[in-house]
Order: sequence, then C-alpha cells, then structure tokens
Amino acid sequence: MKPRARIRLLPDGRRLHLHDGPIDLVIEAFGAPSEVEASYRAASERFLTVLDELCGELKFLRQPAEANAASPQGSVARRMVNAVSPYASAVFITPMAAVAGAVAEEILGSMTHAAELARAYVNNGGDIALHLAPGEKFVVGMVDRPECPSLFGTTTIRSDHRVRGIATSGWRGRSFSLGIADAVTVLADNAAMADAAATIIANAVNLPGHSKIKRVAACELAPDSDLGELMVTQSVGELSPDEIHDALSAGLRNAEQLRSEGLIWSAALTLQGETYISGQERSAGTLNTSSHGSLIHA
Repeated sequence: MKPRARIRLLPDGRRLHLHDGPIDLVIEAFGAPSEVEASYRAASERFLTVLDELCGELKFLRQPAEANAASPQGSVARRMVNAVSPYASAVFITPMAAVAGAVAEEILGSMTHAAELARAYVNNGGDIALHLAPGEKFVVGMVDRPECPSLFGTTTIRSDHRVRGIATSGWRGRSFSLGIADAVTVLADNAAMADAAATIIANAVNLPGHSKIKRVAACELAPDSDLGELMVTQSVGELSPDEIHDALSAGLRNAEQLRSEGLIWSAALTLQGETYISGQERSAGTLNTSSHGSLIHA
C-alpha cells in the first residue's frame, strides 16, 4: 500500500474512509456482510491507483474543455471530459470541474462490479455517487452553507428514478467559484454530470461588478489553479432582497436551460437564506423543505 493513502473503517464500523492527497471519500454499502466486505475491498484496491492516474494527465485536465478534444487515457479522466463536454462551446470550463464526482463514480463502479449490493454511496466531499437496486431508495439531506452546514431540506432518490449523482458547488465550498451562490445542489444522471452542472449553475448566480463582492484572480490564491487569471469570489457582503432575487434568478434561468437539455434533473440554489428550486418532477426525486429560508419553485 502506498504510504500516503489511508484506508480505514470509521468508528461506526459501517462506513469506509479512503484518503489520498486531495481525495477524501466516505463510503457505505448495504447488503449481505460478505458482499459489503467484497465491495469495500474492491473500492480500496481501485482507490490506490486513482490519484496517480489523474496526476499523469493533469496538464490536459487543467486545459479548457473543447468540443472535439482528444480522449484521455484514464477512465476517471474520461468521465471528467464527458461530463464537461456539453458546455465546452458556450462557457469556460475545464475537466477539473467534474473531478470529485468522477472519482466517486469510478469507485462506486468498482464496488458494484465486485459485489451484489442493495444500496451504496460514495461521498467525495459532498459530491455523491449512488447505487440503488430495484425497490431501494436514499433520503439525502441538503445544506445551504457547506462550511457551516444547516439542513434546509431533503430529497428522496428512488431506484426507479434516473438520478444517480448529487453534487454541490458555491463560493463557500472547497473549490473556487466565479459566482456568489452559497450553495447549488444538483441532481443528475451521474455524479460527474452533477458536479459539472453544479459548477456551471453556481457560476451563473452572480451580480457582476457589485461593490460588496470581493474577487481575486484564482492564480493569486493557487498558482496552479485551472482557472488561471479568472476572478473568483472571496467574500459577499449583505445583499438586498432585490439583489438576492436577481442573482438567484440568473442562476435559475441557467438551471432551467440545463434541465431542458437533459443535463440535470433538478437543482436547489441558495444565497443568504433564500433558496430557489429548479425541477420538482417525480422522476428527479421529491424535495421536502424545512422552515429555514424561503423557497421558490420553477
């Protein structure tokens, strides 16, 4: 085993924790004990090679996506490229926008290939890949501020839904954002697609040139950032209700466009206590909200 990779069961004895550099996964599988054990073994074995594979193609993965770009060699990298390719001709995006979801998806695939499971999830810092056998479901909590989570609702994903990926993006998260959303959570066919779409929608929740928004070139914060000299959000002052509405409405229009193109099933966009919802169809899961904040449905 590589010295840097950490693989362990969490104290509850049910969940597996895999950590290597920037990758930090929490995994849980449900099924016969022997099948769960086999799935955890497969996840651990595949995990040991993922980071090195990505590093080997990192220069390519940090370049802006192109509609007809060459396909990378690694399976995780290919998932990343496939997830961002629908946006390549319209906006700036690199395959790195889908890295967390693609890794979660890859590890889940190794588990389900090795074992027969009723349910399983791989959570990569909030970007989640799901497996559901017929008749199974997951109830997933939704938060409005990743750095100080407050549960504002849940979404129920059933086996007869097509949703198998959930991702969250926003300026308060672990990655840089061009927009000002506290959080944008997306449901999509798979985790890599959800990851890319959450990035796109979160970037669209914005008030360009607003004096209360502090932005810094990404390369000043992280010299090797794939965003280069693009200005990323560092702080957002208190906004008026009209300003919040304008920013969220811009993101909501973007989310509705992605829904119309079949790239996502639904999204929840949150900014300073207000949440706008795109997509409430049964096929995309049922969103149950608490009293926190207000909700507007598209």
